[in-house]
Amino acid sequence: MERAVPLAVPLGQTEVFQALQRLHMTIFSQSVSPCGKFLAAGNNYGQIAIFSLSSALSSEAKEEILHFSLAHDGPVYSMVSTDRHLLSAGDGEVKAWLWAEMLKKGCKELWRRQPPYRTSLEVPEINALLLVPKENSLILAGGDCQLHTMDLETGTFTRVLRGHTDYIHCLALRERSPEVLSGGEDGAVRLWDLRTAKEVQTIEVYKHEECSRPHNGRWIGCLATDSDWMVCGGGPALTLWHLRSSTPTTIFPIRAPQKHVTFYQDLILSAGQGRCVNQWQLSGELKAQVPGSSPGLLSLSLNQQPAAPECKVLTAAGNSCRVDVFTNLGYRAFSLSF
Repeated sequence: MERAVPLAVPLGQTEVFQALQRLHMTIFSQSVSPCGKFLAAGNNYGQIAIFSLSSALSSEAKEEILHFSLAHDGPVYSMVSTDRHLLSAGDGEVKAWLWAEMLKKGCKELWRRQPPYRTSLEVPEINALLLVPKENSLILAGGDCQLHTMDLETGTFTRVLRGHTDYIHCLALRERSPEVLSGGEDGAVRLWDLRTAKEVQTIEVYKHEECSRPHNGRWIGCLATDSDWMVCGGGPALTLWHLRSSTPTTIFPIRAPQKHVTFYQDLILSAGQGRCVNQWQLSGELKAQVPGSSPGLLSLSLNQQPAAPECKVLTAAGNSCRVDVFTNLGYRAFSLSF
């Protein structure tokens, strides 16, 4: 006689909705708290989750997610942290949150600001935020093809940098000089002098034969700087450039378009289409490819806050509801999840 198989209890509508949300989730942005013990992650639903890195890394491996809340009406494309605030952006405006309050449920934004767009009907996305500590300012860039500078002391917008002909994906700061780099859909990396608010250098990456990959497009999706050096990628090949001479010096042998890149010690870390975090020698040699849990990666974050050396980790996120945590660069230790 066959045994009766118990019928599965159907999930409630809320549980089904949440499961579908997680299935189709994309995490666009991350930012580490000033104390180094917490990580904020922003997704395509406008939610920001707060994870406790210190709890997740403890010997007890306690519950790592504190909470998540709806912060924006659209995707949270970019986040940065000051010594007190978390700044988040995505749907045409930037919002500020006190980190001390973000650790509690029901946190309210401290303020919100919208750049002076060309028309009141225009609400372009903000793809990138960049802090300029020496002048206590924030630079925003995105869908209106312009860079907007905001004074963090007064909350006023002080200048607009115009030159890109299509929307901007990424920003980077040359820390030793008051200069900012921007890359976008027009295929150009533009270097701006913040003292004069003028464009001082343009590198049209796709016009260099060794970098060009017409089948992928001309867009620049990621860039990073280290003194006189820049690395950028996207449609064109991931390439190391000498800025003073505008010369490409190393073409990294990876076919997949890269979405995030950063200098780390004597390495370059990159990620994009595919599961792996790539570790490159400056010479172009691939040192390692470390797989994660997401099918594609959009954001890397290095926690190097001196206040929490025990939480020194690399986190990677993208096309899933998980944030992968690498306690060293050689392997993924575990994942945090919305």
